Amino acid sequence: MCGIIGYIGKNRAVSVLIDGLEKMEYRGYDSSGVCLCNEDKINIIKSVGKINNLKERIDYNKIFSYTRGIAHTRWATHGGVTLENAHPHRQGKVVIVHNGIIENAKELKENLQLEGYKFESDTDTEVIAALLDYYLEDDFLKTIEKAMKKLIGSYALGIVVEGKEDAIYVVKKDSPLIIGVGNGENFFASDIVAI
Repeated sequence: MCGIIGYIGKNRAVSVLIDGLEKMEYRGYDSSGVCLCNEDKINIIKSVGKINNLKERIDYNKIFSYTRGIAHTRWATHGGVTLENAHPHRQGKVVIVHNGIIENAKELKENLQLEGYKFESDTDTEVIAALLDYYLEDDFLKTIEKAMKKLIGSYALGIVVEGKEDAIYVVKKDSPLIIGVGNGENFFASDIVAI
């Protein structure tokens, strides 16, 4: 089972996200990654192996002030254990983490390739990111509605969009997702026991 966590608030997002990933380590995983956002800047850092490997790749000075982000621990289902297959995935303006399996990913990917999308990974998750980017409009809730109608399978998603500085979008179907809000701090997690 993959693990996802997201945070938007006043604290350093990287600290909250890494702490959340470490609390999910007991479940096992093969890779991890974070997407950190501040205003219109998006930074994605991924690694294969232990979360310590991820921590070593992060330039904490560069992302010190970032207060929004999503993170992921992965068990490979679509594609092998590689840096390219680690989450988060980005297509266009959309960055996504995903728990679940999209059964019609191959068909969707072929259709999106005909529309000019190029894929760096073998994951069904990158297909969802491309689908959301394909349907992208100013009202991102309408984008989500259109894209989710095309998906067959299960999912819990954490999504950030370039240009939507104050938002993290979460969507679920047949996969667990917990959302918490308190003291102006917001987080979400996929099947997480403690935060």
